[in-house]
Amino acid sequence: MASKVGGTAPGEKHDYAIPFQSVSVLLEKYKDRDPNKCALYDLTQEKGISFGQLHKWANKIANWLHKQGINKGDRIALLSEERIEKLILWMGIWRAGAVCCPTNVEMNIAYVSEILTHLDCKLAFFDADLDIVQMTKGIDIESFSFTNWSDDNKNPSDENIFSKISKLAEFPECEIDYNEEDDATIFCTSGTTDKPKNFLIDHLAHWSFGLSTIDQIGLTENDKTLEFRSFGWNSAQGLSLIPWLATGCTLHFARRFSHSNFFNWIKEHDITFSAGIPTVINMLLDRPTGVTAKDIPTLRLMSSSTAPLPPERWKQFEETYGINLLQFFGCSEGGWVCGNRHYAKKYGTVGPPAKHQEFVLVDENSIPVKQGEEGEVTLGGPQCAKSSMTADGVWENLKGKRVPLGDLAVMDEEGFITVTGRLKDLIIRGGVNISPVEVDNVMMQHPKVYEAAGVGIPDDIYGEEIVAFVVVREGDKLSAEDIKKHCAMTIPDYRMPKEFLFIDKLPKNDRGKVRRPDLREMWITRKNRI
Repeated sequence: MASKVGGTAPGEKHDYAIPFQSVSVLLEKYKDRDPNKCALYDLTQEKGISFGQLHKWANKIANWLHKQGINKGDRIALLSEERIEKLILWMGIWRAGAVCCPTNVEMNIAYVSEILTHLDCKLAFFDADLDIVQMTKGIDIESFSFTNWSDDNKNPSDENIFSKISKLAEFPECEIDYNEEDDATIFCTSGTTDKPKNFLIDHLAHWSFGLSTIDQIGLTENDKTLEFRSFGWNSAQGLSLIPWLATGCTLHFARRFSHSNFFNWIKEHDITFSAGIPTVINMLLDRPTGVTAKDIPTLRLMSSSTAPLPPERWKQFEETYGINLLQFFGCSEGGWVCGNRHYAKKYGTVGPPAKHQEFVLVDENSIPVKQGEEGEVTLGGPQCAKSSMTADGVWENLKGKRVPLGDLAVMDEEGFITVTGRLKDLIIRGGVNISPVEVDNVMMQHPKVYEAAGVGIPDDIYGEEIVAFVVVREGDKLSAEDIKKHCAMTIPDYRMPKEFLFIDKLPKNDRGKVRRPDLREMWITRKNRI
C-alpha cells in the first residue's frame, strides 16, 4: 500500500467538523452566547477582553479602517510583540476584509524593512515602543501607533490609535465579509536560513489548520489554552489562534515563555492545554520545578512542535511531571503535517498525517513509496499556503501543486509517521545514506547530554564523515571517549561520528531548530585554525 493515507487522501473531499465561518459571524455568535466570557487574556499585562467587548471593538476597528480607505483584500502590517492590543487589531483587520501581515519585530530591522517593501501594505499598526522610523525608512506607508487598550478609554492619547477608534460607532453588522478563498494572512518565517521567507494563506487554509489542531487535542469551547510563542508564526496561529476562534474557548498568552511563571499561569488560570517546544521541555527537565499533575489538575495536555523531540526526553518529561505530551510536526507552507492525537500516540513518531493534510511520501522520481519505505514528505490540499515569495519579492503560486518539504519519513503499519531527517542534511558516507537525526537521538540518550547534533563534513576518502557537536548538562562532565562508548552500544562503526566536539550551546533559528550549516562552518573554521 502506498504511503499516502492521511487525514484526507489527495482528491478526497475534506470533511470539516465545524463549517467555515468568518470573524464577524463567529464573534457575534460568541457575544450572543455569553458576552461576559473572557475571550483573550494577556498574562504579561494581566488583563483580558470579553467576547462582548471583542465583538464591539472588532467592528469599531473595521469602521475606522474603511474611513481610512481600506478595502477588502488590502494589506495591513501589524508590528508588535505579543500583547492583547495586537490580537484585537488583528480581529478588526479581518472584520474589515483586509489581509493581516503580522511581521515578526524580533528580526533584524533591515529584514523588517525589506519585508514591508515587498508586501505593499496600505497601512501599518505599530507598538509605540518600536522604532517605526527605521523599520519604514524609504517606504511609503501610513503608520499608526498604539499603546494600551482599555474598553472605556480611560487615558486617551494622540499616540494611541485606540483613543481615536473608541469614538466611532460600531461597523454596520455584516456590511462587508470575506469568504474562505479570500486572502487572510501574510507571515514570514526564517526557516533554517537567514533570509526570511513570506507565505500568503487564505482563510480556508487557516480554518483547515485550526480544525486539524482541534482533532489532535480534542479542543472545545470549555477549554482554556496557553500560548507563549509569537503569533507571527504560522504554528502559533494554527495551534492557538484559529482553534480559539473556531470554538470560542479562552486563549491565554504571554509575551514569551517564563520558567518561573509557567506552572503558576496554569494553576491560577485553570489552563487545560498548553503549547510547548523542545527547548521549553528541555528547560523544564534541566531545572525541575517540583510540580506534578496533582498540582495542576486542569491541565490535560501539552504539545511539542517546531523541532524534533527525542523519544527519551518525551518519556522523561511525562515521568517527571505526569503531564500527557503530544508531539506534532508542522511547516510554514502547510500547517500541521502530522500529529499524535489525544486518543492515540506513539513515542518516537510525529503521529499520523493531520486530518486536513493531503500527505504523500515519494521517492526521488516523485512516485509514492510503499508502507515502511523511506520517502520525501510532500503536501497538498486546502491547508497549504496559497503562494510564497521569492528572495526578489516575486510571488510564486502554490495552489494546486504538490509541495515537497525536503523532510524524509517512514509510515508504519498503523499509519504513524517517523521523521528520519532532512534531504539537505543527509550524510552520504561511502555511498551509505546516514540521517543525522539517528545519531542525534542516540547521543541524547546519554544522561549527561543536554543537546547534541551531528553533521556531515567533507572527507577525501568517504566523501563525507560525521562530526558530532555536544552540549553537556550544567554541572556534569563528559569526555569524547565516554560519549563514543555510549554511541557504540547502538551505532555501527560506519555510522559512528569521527569527532565529538563540545560546545556551550547549539546554534538555532528563532523557531528553535538547529542550524546545521552553522555547525559545519564552526568545524571548517576550527580546522583552518589548526
